[in-house]
Amino acid sequence: MPDPSSLRDSTQIVLPCHALDGLCDRLHEEFTVTVVETDGYYRIIGSPVEIKAASNYLARNGVAVA
Repeated sequence: MPDPSSLRDSTQIVLPCHALDGLCDRLHEEFTVTVVETDGYYRIIGSPVEIKAASNYLARNGVAVA
């Protein structure tokens, strides 16, 4: 059975709110993801395929995604 943390890592990205300045609306337009704001952080939640694509998009726009 897979480790739950590895599944979570493939289905979400957690970033400080300031990291998505000017990019949040574009994420909703380009990808099928849900963006939830909690305690100064955004959680971007989606399928592994969408998360990978969103991660690549963010990296191309200068957002460090670990």
